[in-house]
Amino acid sequence: MAISKQKKNSLVADLTELLSNAKSTVFAKYQGLTVAELQELRKAAREAGVKIKVVKNRLVRVALGQIAVYKDTDTTGLTGQLLYAISDDDEVAPAKVLAEFAKQHDALNLVGGFSDLGKTLSEDEVKTLAAMPTKNELIAQVVAQLLSPVTDSVSGLAGGLSGIVSGLEAHAA
Repeated sequence: MAISKQKKNSLVADLTELLSNAKSTVFAKYQGLTVAELQELRKAAREAGVKIKVVKNRLVRVALGQIAVYKDTDTTGLTGQLLYAISDDDEVAPAKVLAEFAKQHDALNLVGGFSDLGKTLSEDEVKTLAAMPTKNELIAQVVAQLLSPVTDSVSGLAGGLSGIVSGLEAHAA
């Protein structure tokens, strides 16, 4: 079904805005997924703050061409039926969402992605991104590392004080 020129222009404008604000974009082949599975993917993506778009690759190329960062980006990998996972908040979230979904659904295959700097990411780079901890997990790890010496000191002092108290109680009896 053909869409009107006005609708195409509207889609390109929406895509241009989404991609220009994106921290990361990952694309995957989805041929063979059912409508219910696509709805499941969209729900998981929404919960992670990721937008899923299914649009013609040609329209994505036009949108990328309108963004200065992406003007020289290699778009040769944009072939076949692709869906795009886009996040304007987290660099890792689109890769994580699609990789997790692909583990349970063989019909979804990661193809590549784009960084916010206009770099084209290969399938292996996207899989590496997906294996990384999320931003919140990294923050939690850093906080735990920073608090580790404090926790150890408090535990040591508490252990030392209870030892002194036990010794005094034993001496008093």
